[in-house]
Amino acid sequence: MSFTTPPRPLDVTAIFPQLAPLARPATRLHPRPGSPSPHDSSVGGPLLWPADQPWPHCDGPHVPSRRPVVSPDDLRLLRRNRAAVADRRRSDPHAPAATPEELATEKQIKAGRPWPEGPIAMLPVAQLYVRDIPLLRPPGQSGADLLQVLWCPFNHPADPRAALFWRSAASVTDVLDAPPEPPAIQSRGYLPEPCLLAPEQVTEYPHFMELSTELQRQLRDWSRWQAAGPGVDGSYEAAPETFYRNKLSHAPGWKVGGWTRWGLTDPVPRICPECGTEADPLLTIATTEWNAGSDSWAPEEEQTDPTPLLPGTPPANFTMIDIARGYDLQLHICPVSPDHPHIELIQ
Repeated sequence: MSFTTPPRPLDVTAIFPQLAPLARPATRLHPRPGSPSPHDSSVGGPLLWPADQPWPHCDGPHVPSRRPVVSPDDLRLLRRNRAAVADRRRSDPHAPAATPEELATEKQIKAGRPWPEGPIAMLPVAQLYVRDIPLLRPPGQSGADLLQVLWCPFNHPADPRAALFWRSAASVTDVLDAPPEPPAIQSRGYLPEPCLLAPEQVTEYPHFMELSTELQRQLRDWSRWQAAGPGVDGSYEAAPETFYRNKLSHAPGWKVGGWTRWGLTDPVPRICPECGTEADPLLTIATTEWNAGSDSWAPEEEQTDPTPLLPGTPPANFTMIDIARGYDLQLHICPVSPDHPHIELIQ
C-alpha cells in the first residue's frame, strides 16, 4: 500500500522567503482498513504488549450521556452488517436496505448495555514503530523504538483521555494474547477500525495564526499572490490566507510531527507542566483524512480509485474515529523526558 500526496500548487517559499526557515517535516500515516498484527504499525490494531505488564485502565471521572452505551463486539457487528448491506446494494441497487435479521440485530444493539462500574479498560488507538516512521523519536535519551497510544472509551470533562507508552520492541518476548476490553463504549467514535499505515513524509509550514504580524500582512496581500502565476486559485482572492492554510501550510489527517493545527481556538502555549519546556507536536489523531477545504491533499491514488467507506461515515473517515464531532486530537510531548506528562489539544 502506497499513497502519494499531490504536489502543492506552488512553492510558497518563492513568494514568501521568510517561510523557508520555518519548514518542518511531517509524516502522513494514511491509515486504511486492514488486518494488522502486533508487529505492524497500525491504528486500532493489536499491540505488542508485554504479558507481564498490567493493561491500562481508567478510573474516571466519566461524564454521563443520554445515548445508550454499546459493547465493542456489538459495534463491530453493527459495522459488519452495514458493510454487508453496502456490498449488496453495490451489486444490486434494488436489494433491500437490510435483512430482517440485520434489522433485529441493530435494534438490539441500539437498546444499549448497562453502564459499567469500576475502572474501564482502555482501547488501543495507535502503535507506531520507529523503523516505519523514522521521524518518530522518543523524548530525551530514551532507546525506545515503539510508541503505543491508548485511550478511555468514555467521555471526560476534557475528552478523550489518552495514555502514551514508549518501549523497546525487542524487550517484548512474551506478548499478551487477549488484552481486556471495556464492557461498553460511550461514544462509537472511540473504537478505531483496524488500519494499516502507509507513511509518507511531507513538508509543512506554520498555521497562519502562528506567523509574525508582518508575514500575516503579506499573506493577506493578493497582489503578491498574483505574481506567482497560474498556481494560485483565484477563488481565494477575498481571503488569500485561506488559500495558504488549505493548500500550502499543513497536511490534514493522521500525522507524526509537523506543525500544530489551529482553528477551534487561537494558538496557545503548550508548555510541559513538569519542567516548563515547550512541548513538541507528536501525533495528530484525526477524524477525517481531508475535508472539503483540504481535499487537494487527497492521495493521487485515491483520486482515481477511492477506498470504500461505510455508509453514513464522513468523507475520508477511514478509521471511523470521531473526535468532538469532527475535530482532531493532537498529542504534544516534552522533548526532555518520556516520563513527563503529555499535552492533549483538540482542534
